[in-house]
Amino acid sequence: MFDLMGMMGKVKEAQAKIKEVQSQLVHLTAEGESGAGMVKVTVNGDRKLIKIDMDESLITKEDKEMLSDLIVAATNKAMEEIDVKIKAKMKSATEGMMPNIPGM
Repeated sequence: MFDLMGMMGKVKEAQAKIKEVQSQLVHLTAEGESGAGMVKVTVNGDRKLIKIDMDESLITKEDKEMLSDLIVAATNKAMEEIDVKIKAKMKSATEGMMPNIPGM
């Protein structure tokens, strides 16, 4: 027989674990780079850009547009990587707590 009370308990337990993991995501970081490593950016689990490193040779008036493109590309790569890390962290936090329900 289906145990609704047991299921509700598991849901509450999962919600608490998810909330705990979400509060820790700010400490999770990912780096993206572009231009063969000439531009590197770091983002955190809150999906905020926290650091930009760039090769000094890029800092010229003539290369302003290229530098902008490299920063955008590196940031997008870092955001993709942090999304993967967040999903993995959330999955490990709730693993085994919920039954295998399609779509959840």
